[in-house]
Amino acid sequence: MKKLFCALAISAVFASCQSTLNTKTYLPRTISANEKFNDPQPELDSAFKVVQISDDKRAGTPEDPKIWYQIKRGDTTIKIQTNPSDAASGVIDFKDFTFVNTQKTCLLAQVKDSSGLTAPFYLIAFKDGKVDIVSLYRASKGSQDDKLMGLSRIGRDGYVINHDFFITNVNAKLYFIKRPDENERIKGQFIVKSPDKQTLVFLMPSSDLYQVNYITNDTYTVPLGIKADLEGVYTHIQTKFRWDKDKKGVQFLKPGNDDRIVDISEFK
Repeated sequence: MKKLFCALAISAVFASCQSTLNTKTYLPRTISANEKFNDPQPELDSAFKVVQISDDKRAGTPEDPKIWYQIKRGDTTIKIQTNPSDAASGVIDFKDFTFVNTQKTCLLAQVKDSSGLTAPFYLIAFKDGKVDIVSLYRASKGSQDDKLMGLSRIGRDGYVINHDFFITNVNAKLYFIKRPDENERIKGQFIVKSPDKQTLVFLMPSSDLYQVNYITNDTYTVPLGIKADLEGVYTHIQTKFRWDKDKKGVQFLKPGNDDRIVDISEFK
């Protein structure tokens, strides 16, 4: 994921680490569904600058890499208070980031964390003339939720975050992904999206295909019909399923081999 984030962050400005930091602490707010983060750049300066930090004296880990980043607004480094009740929980280091709108005024960033757990994600945006920090977290009681957290790139169109959110990669519009059980994250693995790019399909442990349209919140679950590894799943879907529109125009995968779906190799 580090390579992905770095490749997409081509407009970031990298600089050497300063020994003295001027920081400002932000308490993240809760996200609302269908929010959009696509404000234009300020006229006189870019909204954000990204500083690369490195520690060549140690190997680093995926959770605690030896190269990480700090994000600045002007000459002030952004600090996020990750625990609302603990003023000492502020962090300034991020292990990954990417801009998620063409205006380059919204970043999706993941905290650098040496705990070994999947670190939280935040949106850092320039919105309504000021810095806006949003926590990408939805409460869940699922027993395997920690294993379901992370980020997946969905073609060129956006990202699935923690199986709970979808954010577009052009105008930084964020959607909630409806869960089969509102109290737990989606337990499946994302495998494909619909031709209109609005329906996400997850392969569940039961071998069902859980399908959810992030625009309308309509869902549809259908048995895959086989138990297979991912390669077998892709082949089976291509030959045994087709995309079908319901009365509302929502596209879902349904059994029937009379109309093969579009090439899905790019989504593997």
